[in-house]
Amino acid sequence: MTGTALVVEDSLTDMQILIGCLQQGGITVLSAQSGEEAFLAVARQKPDVIILDVVLPGCSGFEVCRELKSNDATSDIPIVICSTKGGEMDKFWGLKQGADAYLTKPIDQEEFVQTIRQLIRN
Repeated sequence: MTGTALVVEDSLTDMQILIGCLQQGGITVLSAQSGEEAFLAVARQKPDVIILDVVLPGCSGFEVCRELKSNDATSDIPIVICSTKGGEMDKFWGLKQGADAYLTKPIDQEEFVQTIRQLIRN
């Protein structure tokens, strides 16, 4: 099973970890380091799933998520918020913005790949 994931992450270390996990899981990876780059990447090639950090330069991951979910062309792309902010309110707020899943960093690599695969399959 393959699919394409867009990883939106401004930390290069986290980006490398996420990309590594996905590639090991047989998933093609696109990357962006800001909300603006994310919108451009989605416009160029619609990914099967988007992994989004909350703290990004420019607009936050929550804003990116809300924007993508409110646009008919991108509202069906599953979004996983992946953040160091692991409080109940953060999770609640992330899911309220339309995220399909919310994972806390440091990620559990197995859970991460399973979550992504499940979303690509649906």
